[in-house]
Amino acid sequence: MRELGANITADYAGRDLLLVALLKASFVFLADLSRAIPIAHQVDFVELAGYDGAATGGHTSVRLLQDIAIPLAGLDVLLVEDVVDTGLTLNYLCKLLDLRQPASLRVVTLLDRPYRRLVENLPVDYVGFTVPDEFFVGYGFDLDERWRNLPDLHFAKV
Repeated sequence: MRELGANITADYAGRDLLLVALLKASFVFLADLSRAIPIAHQVDFVELAGYDGAATGGHTSVRLLQDIAIPLAGLDVLLVEDVVDTGLTLNYLCKLLDLRQPASLRVVTLLDRPYRRLVENLPVDYVGFTVPDEFFVGYGFDLDERWRNLPDLHFAKV
């Protein structure tokens, strides 16, 4: 976390930074990351729902459930993701937010699975860990809305 925070702090020093977390799984990561970034910044949330994921292992369509409250025009926006997998959800969100004319739009993810990408050239700028194709619980990740409260990541058998 310290390394991610230090890299982000160096890149955004003197800029107007907004961290936008995708609910729900990234809320714990956001809290720790925000504390690791000592420069002043704002925080907001967005919530998306994905559908029809059984065939691809990811979402093939996305719906916005909760939008960001802060206007993005002129802000440096850093999307805070729990895991980047197929990239379909993140691609949708990047396109949506880019229409709002932020000064910049970048992505930080705790976990990355680049070998599962269905979207080419997806911008993932900061990566905590590249992980195997396993299901995780804890540290904000859930199984049927349970186990988010575990302090560490654990492999889950589903």
